[in-house]
Amino acid sequence: MKQTATSPHPVTQRTLRESITYVGVGLHSGQKVSLSIRPAPANNGVVFIRKDIEPGKNMIPARWYTVTDTSLSTTLGNEYGVNISTVEHLLAALHGCGVDNAIIEVDGPEIPIMDGSSAPFVNMIEKVGTHDQDTTRHAIWIQSPIEVQHGDRYALLLPSKSPRITVSIDFPNTAIGFQTYSVELVNEAFRHDVARARTFGFSEQIEQLKTLGLARGGSLRNAVLVDGARIVNEEGLRYSNEFVRHKILDCLGDLSLAGVPIYGHYYANKPGHELNTALLRKLFETRSAWSYIPVEEYNRLMGIEEPNITSQEINMVQEASDSVSARG
Repeated sequence: MKQTATSPHPVTQRTLRESITYVGVGLHSGQKVSLSIRPAPANNGVVFIRKDIEPGKNMIPARWYTVTDTSLSTTLGNEYGVNISTVEHLLAALHGCGVDNAIIEVDGPEIPIMDGSSAPFVNMIEKVGTHDQDTTRHAIWIQSPIEVQHGDRYALLLPSKSPRITVSIDFPNTAIGFQTYSVELVNEAFRHDVARARTFGFSEQIEQLKTLGLARGGSLRNAVLVDGARIVNEEGLRYSNEFVRHKILDCLGDLSLAGVPIYGHYYANKPGHELNTALLRKLFETRSAWSYIPVEEYNRLMGIEEPNITSQEINMVQEASDSVSARG
């Protein structure tokens, strides 16, 4: 069920109704990985647990201050040197589906790449549904601009009446070229406009990456391959500007490491995981630039106080729709 553009943001925290289990392959490690996403209590946040590591040393919170590496993907780690990499696509899916609390159990060092996008995660989350928890949901409400810049690359968080993300990328002399895209993150925008966009790479980099022990699990089944002015994948692109939409997906996954939703306008040119991590660091260093506010209060201040549909009601409508479709 779609909500109107002025529908309020969920005022209580959410988790999954049931657990999700999947077995896949890591993009860079090439290793088979078993993944389980489980419901979690209110105020738990998103936490990774490495099941192949002894208890007590295997927990990694999904927060900006646990980022240990940003080359090619986002890697999180803890004080025991235990890491989990390529987390951004799953984190974007959880954020896009409004899931605040989840325990993610994985038996290896990397999250499965799936098809290179967030869509498989989103589909699994929608299949089991979400559950409203009787605990207030808070958000970071941007009050004044925050900016980081690395050469010609920059990222900002700007005040905005509704959450929005705008990204520009530029890969000259390739099939990508210059692309820019902006999306207001309301209703089902993430699922429709962002979630299906796949990661991408360049043919001339493949051998070098594999020499470095990376991209061992990469294939045309889980990435878009660019060879100069040509797209190698026979099926082509899912969106005409799939590349910049995937950058937006990556950015949303990284920004979810704030721990709560950010209500503002993320505006970036040539962003990457390193730049996003720097922006979050600057955000939390600049406490005067934002308010930590209950979402219910934010909705009231924005004049969007109409009753909020619960995730249970959404689940019921989706199940009824699926049942009708099956009979048809």
